[in-house]
Formats: sequence, structure tokens, C-alpha cells
Amino acid sequence: MIKTYFYDDELKQTFHDVDLTKRDELLANERNLLWIDLFNWSPQEVKFVGETFGFHPLTIEDCMHDSPRAKVDSYDGYYFFELHALKYDEESEREITSEELNVFLGQNYIVTVHKHPIQSVGRIASRSIREPQYMNKGADFLLYSIVDGIVDTYFPIMDRLGVRIDELEDEMYEHPAMEITEEFLALKRTIVTIRRVIQPKRRIFASVGSPYSFEVKEENIPYYMDLTDHLERIADTLEVYRDLVSGALDTYSSLGTAKTNETMRVLTVITTLTATLTLITGIFGMNVPLPLQHYWISSILVMVLMGVVTWWMVWFFKRKKWL
Repeated sequence: MIKTYFYDDELKQTFHDVDLTKRDELLANERNLLWIDLFNWSPQEVKFVGETFGFHPLTIEDCMHDSPRAKVDSYDGYYFFELHALKYDEESEREITSEELNVFLGQNYIVTVHKHPIQSVGRIASRSIREPQYMNKGADFLLYSIVDGIVDTYFPIMDRLGVRIDELEDEMYEHPAMEITEEFLALKRTIVTIRRVIQPKRRIFASVGSPYSFEVKEENIPYYMDLTDHLERIADTLEVYRDLVSGALDTYSSLGTAKTNETMRVLTVITTLTATLTLITGIFGMNVPLPLQHYWISSILVMVLMGVVTWWMVWFFKRKKWL
């Protein structure tokens, strides 16, 4: 599906669903802005837009195939971005997934390509029809608005991850179980996925205006600085969460080892006591002549001996702090 939004600088108004065959006429004024949004697209639609704007075949191919890392490439007259939005569903088997967003950024046009609807993109598109605040500051500001909307969706995910880590840290002391290990491993996979999305994006927007990135109007640079600050905060939080999860896993493993050692110590004490008593009863149960074996008092003496040995062994184990 192809959606178009055109901001006419002379009329100060945004129009919806314009004719792309009039691209040159629409973009004649450098202060105009044309936004083309493709979602639930077919390959034919992507190729049509690519031919209309003369995009490089490699960029069209990149739109057809998902890439796990964000990047920006410079071509003649435009920049090509691969970015990612995140979808978080704690109840699903794969709780964190990424949705690729491809962006073509020209002087006064922007083309966004994404296979499935992205909430922040849809919100900006809906508001752009009613008010020009996203469309009247240039293509780079519209790109910032889209990316900032995506980054804003990361913060609730980070907050939820922090709560989950706190809950698991409490639970692993109260109710140690195999499910906790699985939860921690799921958290680690989630953090790795988010880092794979955040780190390249942070490098892209941290170098705005440099020869290795893309050009931004002077008046829009503060917005990108704010965006970079958000990405830095998320990246720092991810590092903290990764260390917390790794530390919690190590602690949980130590708790499991300590519990196993405690169990083995108790079982060893029980085994030692049982083996000693079994030795005594085995000796006196042999079919060979033994002192006082024909007298009834011999049974009492054996029981007393077993009680004394048991008491002494328990006293010895406690003195050694094995019990």
C-alpha cells in the first residue's frame, strides 16, 4: 500500500494521496515536502517508487530483505537508512521482535518502507494531515520525528525489563526453580536483541553532520542532539541491565551450588551414621562366638554402644560445623 503526504509551502497545507507521476512538479519548490509511506507493500509497489525516484537497485534489494543492523548509505542526491522498531510481547515465545524501517531521505522528499504498520509512523502520518508541524521544517526534521517516535517506544520496554529484573532477583531467593533460569535467559536474549538495534543507530545519529553520516539543517541539529541523548540513555541502561542479569545468573548459580552442597552434606552425615550403625549390627550379627552372646544383657549393651557412637558422631559433626 502506498500513502502519500505532500506539504505545499505556499499554501501552508498538507495534501493526502497525491499523484506521484507529477513528482517533478511537486518538488519544484525546495521548501515543499513529499512523504511517501509504503507498508504492507508488494514488490511491484517498491519497484515502482524506486523507478519514479531513480533509487539504486541495491537499496531496493535491501528493502526486500530484512537486515539485523541499522545503517546509513549515501547515494547521489539521497541517503538510505535501515532502522528498526521494536515490538515487545512478554507472553509470546519470542518476546522481543524488530520491525525494519527503510528510509530514503532526499532534499525535499522522504520515502519510508516497512512491511508491517509501525505505531509511531502511523501517528505522525495521521497528525500530518491535520497540522503541518512535522512537514514544514524539512525532510530531515520529519526523519527526526519518525525516529524519535520509534525511540520513545523503547523506554516503556526498558522500564518493564527493569521491573522484571527486580522481580526475578527477589524470586530467586524466595522460590528458586528452573523457571527462573529460563526467565533470566529470556531476558538476556531480549537485551541482546535491543542492543543489536540500539548500538548501530546510536552511532548513526551521534555523528550527524559528519562526512560519515548525513547532512542536517543547522536549525534541526538540536533535535538530533536530543535524539542522541535518548539513545545514549537507553544504551547505558542496557549495559546496566546486562550486568545485572549476568550477576543475578551467577548469584543464582552459586545459590544452586550452595544448596546442592548443603544437601550433599546432610546426606553424607546420614550415610556416615547409618554405615557406622550397620557395621556394629553386622559385627554382632555374625554367626561366630562373641563375648556375652548367650546373655540377654548383650542386646542392651549393643544398643547402648550404638547410642553412644551416634551421640559422639553428632557431637563431632556439630563441633566441626558440618551440621
